[in-house]
Amino acid sequence: MARAPQSPGGRARPGSAAGGTGAVAAKRVGAQSKRNPRVRYVVTRILLVSALVAAGIKLIEVQGFQAEALSERAERQRTTEVDIPAERGSIMDRNGVKLAFSMEVVTLAWRPQAMREQWDKEARTDPEAPDFNERTTEIADYLAEVLGEAIDRDEILGKLREDTTFVYLVDNVEPTKARKITDRFPEMDTEQRALREYPGGPLAAHIVGAANWRMDDKDVRKHNLRGLSGLESARDNELSGTPGRKLVDTAEGNSSVVIPGTERDLQPATPGSDMELTIDSDLQYTLQDQLTSYAEKARARSASAVVMDAKTGEVYALANDKTFDPNNLETTNTDNMNNVAVTTPFEPGSVNKVITAAAALEHDITTPEDVHQVPGSMRIADHVVSDAWSHGTLPMTTTGIFAKSSNIGTLQLAQQVGEQRFADLLDKFGLGERTGIGLPAESPGSVPAQSQWSGTTFGNLPIGQGLSMTVLQMAGMYQAIANDGVRVPPRIVKSTIGPGGDREETPEPKGTRVVSPDTAKTVRDMLRAVVQDEPTPNNGTAPAASVEGYQISGKTGTAQQVDPATGAYSSDKYWITFTGILPADDPRFVVAIMLDQPETTLPEGSSAAPLFHDIASYMAQRYQIPLSKKPSPTVPLVQQ
Repeated sequence: MARAPQSPGGRARPGSAAGGTGAVAAKRVGAQSKRNPRVRYVVTRILLVSALVAAGIKLIEVQGFQAEALSERAERQRTTEVDIPAERGSIMDRNGVKLAFSMEVVTLAWRPQAMREQWDKEARTDPEAPDFNERTTEIADYLAEVLGEAIDRDEILGKLREDTTFVYLVDNVEPTKARKITDRFPEMDTEQRALREYPGGPLAAHIVGAANWRMDDKDVRKHNLRGLSGLESARDNELSGTPGRKLVDTAEGNSSVVIPGTERDLQPATPGSDMELTIDSDLQYTLQDQLTSYAEKARARSASAVVMDAKTGEVYALANDKTFDPNNLETTNTDNMNNVAVTTPFEPGSVNKVITAAAALEHDITTPEDVHQVPGSMRIADHVVSDAWSHGTLPMTTTGIFAKSSNIGTLQLAQQVGEQRFADLLDKFGLGERTGIGLPAESPGSVPAQSQWSGTTFGNLPIGQGLSMTVLQMAGMYQAIANDGVRVPPRIVKSTIGPGGDREETPEPKGTRVVSPDTAKTVRDMLRAVVQDEPTPNNGTAPAASVEGYQISGKTGTAQQVDPATGAYSSDKYWITFTGILPADDPRFVVAIMLDQPETTLPEGSSAAPLFHDIASYMAQRYQIPLSKKPSPTVPLVQQ
């Protein structure tokens, strides 16, 4: 067969027989296909196969070489499942007065980089369209018009123009105002939130606590209203309810930015339970006010007080002189958030002598009228103990020992009681263990184990040194005496009300028999002499605690504080305490007070009895407590 002429490189020359034959063949096939359907069918199949081959090649390219780029592009806009915050339950006092509740608010947010890109692009294509700066100026002006003094217009403008993907503009916007803003500027992002409101501000703040938004820095969509202190923290699970779930589309360039209008609910949220407390907000307010004022006059470092129901152990009020406003946590001194009445133990001093009194009567060691020869001092191991006032040997009645707060007389009785029986009663009074009231960071106080007692330990404990307790525990001791010898652990949550309205009462704690009813009544009767106002030597230590028309039982206390520099007891730093029962003949309330390092040269700094008088007088009127049927009898404290 003849070959076509070739070029020196072996290629067919242009216009040669080989090149011409291909072109002619193609023309022939094209011409034949017009006349022959079968040819057209074959051509079509060839074209389809070619298209599929091309698509396959493209698919390999996409999957093998462009997968990472496309994945990143798809990530810019995706569907995400997020929480629907549940409505947080309210907290109320015993009369239904709301101390904490939630209200719906809106947070306005913005995507500066995305909006700058969009609006600057529009301005380039349309010379009459406003650019990014012009539009953000308009938005800032409108927000200032709608929200007024709640915002700083220049600060908002700065946020609108930040070089970032996402920024929060304004928190806690009323829903109606937020809708007005988004109607005009639909580009604005919004987040529905619940604002926690505390109508009373500092009222009962240490009890109720505070809740606020906590945010996960890695994902701003994961935010929830959570308790930070007080019952808001301790009972957070009950108050917070169960979040719901919804699907949202997130914006290009920031997976944490939700595209408005793309929310689809999956599961509704279940609201939290409401909580009814045992406290009375009116009494709580009065106690806080009177305690703060008295502490200022006494120049005390701090002060705390508790009012407890004598029968049930329900806490009607619990206060510290330094408090905080949970509505303004940003400006709060965190030290003031410490609930000293529950978290901070102290040495009670002579208030603790009620244990020796109860033990001596319970074990038939003495009677109120018995007379004891009480010297001015006595040696305990290598330590000499004295009374607060100088005296020789006095013929004091048992009642007089406690009414005049004689350390020596108390230790004489304690030695007859014995260490074991005294230690047993410390345990029954609940000292050295938490009360279980349910408030955060409660301290158990401190009582040395009997196995660790030294020779001087039993010279300290009966007079209230060498052990520690909280104000709440101190009130609990006297609650047992007021309740005919049965100690009932304190409560502060009265009931919870579920989302459906079902009320669940907090079970009354099981009481502990501390002493017999007769012993408890006798102790109450003896301690009436503490407020006895008679000429010396038959005057008690706290006549200022008396309330006209009522029998009052109580006990004063003055405890030396340990000087951290020397490790020994200080001669000028004290805890001043008082605990009283109103009224003594038919107990209704117990009031416990502690002043930390008051100026003892001042009248208010030397005794908490006047403060008890003010608190008890208010309670007698508020709760219309019946007058005592007869005044307290005058009894001899020192035999003449």
